Amino acid sequence: MTKKRIIAYNRLEKPVLEELKSKYDVKFFKNINTKTDKVFLDYLEKTEGIIGLELEVDKDLLVNAPNLKIVSNVSVGYNNLNLEELAKRNILATNTPDVLTDTVADTIFGLLLATARRIPELDHYVKSKQWNDPLESEHYGIDVHHKTLGIIGMGKIGQAIAQRANLGFDMKILYNSRNKKPKAEAKYNATYCSLDELLKQSDFVILITPLTEETNGFIGRREFQLMKKSAIFINGSRGKTIIEKDLIESLKNGEIAAAGLDVFKIEPVEHDNPLLNMKNVVTLPHIGSSTYETELKMSELAAKNLVAGLNGEKPPSLINTDVWENIKPLVSKKTIDK
Repeated sequence: MTKKRIIAYNRLEKPVLEELKSKYDVKFFKNINTKTDKVFLDYLEKTEGIIGLELEVDKDLLVNAPNLKIVSNVSVGYNNLNLEELAKRNILATNTPDVLTDTVADTIFGLLLATARRIPELDHYVKSKQWNDPLESEHYGIDVHHKTLGIIGMGKIGQAIAQRANLGFDMKILYNSRNKKPKAEAKYNATYCSLDELLKQSDFVILITPLTEETNGFIGRREFQLMKKSAIFINGSRGKTIIEKDLIESLKNGEIAAAGLDVFKIEPVEHDNPLLNMKNVVTLPHIGSSTYETELKMSELAAKNLVAGLNGEKPPSLINTDVWENIKPLVSKKTIDK
């Protein structure tokens, strides 16, 4: 019996990849040009499932994938998927929410602490043997406890950050989100407010929204100018949710005090990016969910989604539920016919 063909792309933890290889015809690709790579395009023609990270699934790719049934993202974000084109072809799309919530919240709050207390900068100060005298005020950071934290995007990760901030550091929580979150307000003493008010009042601003048409370039020069000059900005969402050149200008002009970034407009970040030369900017290589435990859980969930879709079952983390409603009657009929 011919095994179903699967494409794995960029990231899938080894135990999960090996398990899939034992059941399916799996080929792994990494950082290729999917528009021109002949091996990829030849393999894609008979592929029924795609699993992985940051593969741009657009109309051009789908035209070359007539047998595709499911795309399983190993991430919570899915801005790489053209859901409209997938819906036209009744192709299922899935992601891996929930399993990474606490890990990402840990990373983002750690980034806030590192930026406020200048930990990477002072680590370099000690290791480069500059610590010869008692510290002067020029090396001081700022307190985090009892300050006001503004969270833009109060989804599950935003709420996990609020939990750490309020219960662990006794911070006042302001938030802005598409919908109010009464339970989070009660649990973490959080207050909903307009974006402008959040920016004006917060000592720290964390951006943790998904990248959509609405949030593309969401924070720019106007928003940075509304923030306190002493404020610190943390981006844990996606690089394109801010206007990066505006952040650079705001930092250069002293319109905000510092920034902590896990994401960039172009990744890996370009070596001549001015942000890399700023002492008041802490940079991470998009590692929000990157612990082995969490990455393995994400790969396992993505594989469950993939297998379910290939077997005509509803995946546990389905994004486009309307597509499932379309194909469910067809799946049921095939089962009856068997």
